[in-house]
Amino acid sequence: MEIGVYFEFPRGNGKSEHQAFEEEFQHIQLAEKVGFDIAWLAELHFSPERSVISAPLIAAAAIANRTKKIKIGTAVSVLPLNNPVRMAEDMATLDHVTNGRFELGIGRSGAPRGYVGYGIPYPESRPRFRECLEVIKKAWTEERFSYHGQFYNYDNVCVIPKPLQKPHPAIRNAASSAGSFPFSGQMGFPIFIGLRGVLDSAKERVDSYKDAWRKAGHSGQPNICIRVPTYVADTTEKAHREAEPSAMNWYKNLVPTLGEPLPGLSDEENADRAARSKRFQSMSYDEFLETDSAFGSPEAVADRLQELKETFSLTGVMMEANFGGMIPKDKVQRSLTLFAEKVAPRLK
Repeated sequence: MEIGVYFEFPRGNGKSEHQAFEEEFQHIQLAEKVGFDIAWLAELHFSPERSVISAPLIAAAAIANRTKKIKIGTAVSVLPLNNPVRMAEDMATLDHVTNGRFELGIGRSGAPRGYVGYGIPYPESRPRFRECLEVIKKAWTEERFSYHGQFYNYDNVCVIPKPLQKPHPAIRNAASSAGSFPFSGQMGFPIFIGLRGVLDSAKERVDSYKDAWRKAGHSGQPNICIRVPTYVADTTEKAHREAEPSAMNWYKNLVPTLGEPLPGLSDEENADRAARSKRFQSMSYDEFLETDSAFGSPEAVADRLQELKETFSLTGVMMEANFGGMIPKDKVQRSLTLFAEKVAPRLK
């Protein structure tokens, strides 16, 4: 099991932008010290109430300078919002800067503000995503390449540098929609899955990923990492009490932004998004603890994650260490330390 931790660089508790960066950098340094395998960085745009991490590759370069061993990944790089050749250059450079510690997590993101702000209709996200991915892989593996698609066109381009890792850094796809699971399996990609609100459908979708992987003839075993809101304290009662304000901040104050209309979607599709957001906003804390989280004592958290490991044949877990963005710094650090010392050894 690869043990990772997810960082969203939140703005909760009245932190300034600079404080948000510095606090997460310190958490990542602690994560390396206590033995986490990888730090995953979010990419969020135009969300001042939530996060400052709109440029994760730049943040990753800063983290590389502050760490020595921990791998650094994106969770996720939103491919449709970016120029693929620029991304290929930046990421290959980052692979050298990190001495081969970079991993690329990719996705389309369902957050509307990025697409609205960049002026990209969301219905274009899937074809843009696939074209962007193809261009990046060509740029990394071919001395010179040409590409002519619906959105991107290049002639006889030589991208320098090539990645340090050969043939390129590991690529992991965020699978959330039903179609993304078999696509990832067919391509042989490791995947992220998220726990929030998808537990009932996730098992069937993960099975479709495994089936597509096998049918495509890929060697090895399917690689599945789950992202879980996680908080560890000395007792389960203490964990539930300390993390409640932050968790409910996500459902009451941050979820509504996920229901904002996406450009280019039909009225029916946007109505479905709004209805899902409303369902989340009505979720009680007890429901969240039961279905969408791993909050508790080290023993309780280990049991919960072991259950998920067996259910989904997990090869990795990503601890979402400050779900809702309002857990104080000292408590996040205590949770990270308890997880590394008392939970992770039971999952390895």
